[in-house]
Amino acid sequence: MPSALTAPPTALIPDKQQLRREARHRRRNLALAEAPQSAGEKAAERLLAALAFLPGAAISAYWPMGDEIDTRPLIHHLHASGCRIGLPVILARGAPLIFRRWTPSTRLVPGGFGTQVPGPDEPEVVPERVIVPLLAFDAAGYRLGYGGGFYDRTLAKLRRSGPVTAIGFAYAGQEVAAVPRDDYDQPLDWLASEEFVRRAGRPR
Repeated sequence: MPSALTAPPTALIPDKQQLRREARHRRRNLALAEAPQSAGEKAAERLLAALAFLPGAAISAYWPMGDEIDTRPLIHHLHASGCRIGLPVILARGAPLIFRRWTPSTRLVPGGFGTQVPGPDEPEVVPERVIVPLLAFDAAGYRLGYGGGFYDRTLAKLRRSGPVTAIGFAYAGQEVAAVPRDDYDQPLDWLASEEFVRRAGRPR
């Protein structure tokens, strides 16, 4: 049963800061209960069984850090199946992300905020599906991010150009009753975890 992380529509910034602290603690416990790599492998298997990723498709993912669920099993499988993989790169505060090509031979470099990213010599990838990190999510597809607004700006920009599918990738235990949201928050289309894959907005 998702916990009741709820907040009124006003004063969202302080509410979200408190929820982030709670969500980080919860995710840390989830990672201790089931290793991130094991959970990541299960989530990857479920996602690949639920959605078709065609060869040549441009997919962005994120390189895991800390106690995030491990995306590397999914990334390696997608690359092996012929997808073009991009990893997120922060250009500046307040700017959308870009995605640079990743292959198994790509050398990753520090990208700020603890991230590892492809270097500037790698070409940009414009994704049609975006695997999104998060601290918490709700059934409607709203996510609690890390506070920089990077994915909200990025998804808004991508969606202005054409259809883009956003997929939250997380532990099932990161689901909460409701994530406080504002007009600029971009919803996810799908939710993928080690226990389920489902469309956002559908009943559990």
